[in-house]
Amino acid sequence: MNKIVFITGATAGFGEACAMKFAANHYNVIITGRRKGRLERLAGQLVASYAVEVLPLVFDVRNREQVLQLIGTLPEAWKQVDVLINNAGLAAGKDTFDTASLDDWDTMVDTNLKGFAYVAQAVSKLMIPHKRGHIINIGSVAAKQVYAQGNMYCATKHAVDALSQAMRIDLLPHHIKVTAIHPGAADTEFSMVRFKGDRIAADHVYDGLIPLVATDVAETIFYCTTLPEHVCINDLVISCTQQADCFYYDRE
Repeated sequence: MNKIVFITGATAGFGEACAMKFAANHYNVIITGRRKGRLERLAGQLVASYAVEVLPLVFDVRNREQVLQLIGTLPEAWKQVDVLINNAGLAAGKDTFDTASLDDWDTMVDTNLKGFAYVAQAVSKLMIPHKRGHIINIGSVAAKQVYAQGNMYCATKHAVDALSQAMRIDLLPHHIKVTAIHPGAADTEFSMVRFKGDRIAADHVYDGLIPLVATDVAETIFYCTTLPEHVCINDLVISCTQQADCFYYDRE
């Protein structure tokens, strides 16, 4: 019987790449996201390419009622989730603390913190009866360092780091692994979303770099899930070779 991976934010970037990677390795896949068309296209592609079973769920992680209802009423065949990739998240705006949009702040807190926690708790309840499972939380190098104009985004990713530690402690009696993955500069939709469609500003982020791409992160995530049952990578920061941390880059 194939294992099951549950992936949030699967319509692009890390989430989509993870869906492809895990399906290619014979996982049945639960993919979630807000964009129904993209989700359905990805589901069709996974079935056609890898002959796995796919369950697409259209919901917004910010909507607590939707999260709890859809995860709480999964079909019986889909309830034994082996891996959760808790990926849905975003940065909105890059402004100083005093000029930042409160709407942007609310969006990031509701998605990166509250939605992240809603999904993790709901899926952990499916794992607990089986005394096994692996939760992969997608953080950021912004979980480790705060940078100028990153205020609320950095705060939410610091919270992801803290909640990952808390999950690891509280879920220890249930033998559930918790791994936090913290990517650095990665060329996905991330910067386009942060700069609200401004392609020039988004591209400037990667000037002079060969950044990570989504498949780099998906490969790393998959590796973390292949280790023996008694081994867990708790915390992993991944960056391109030209990035040392949030501040130091070797741009060509």
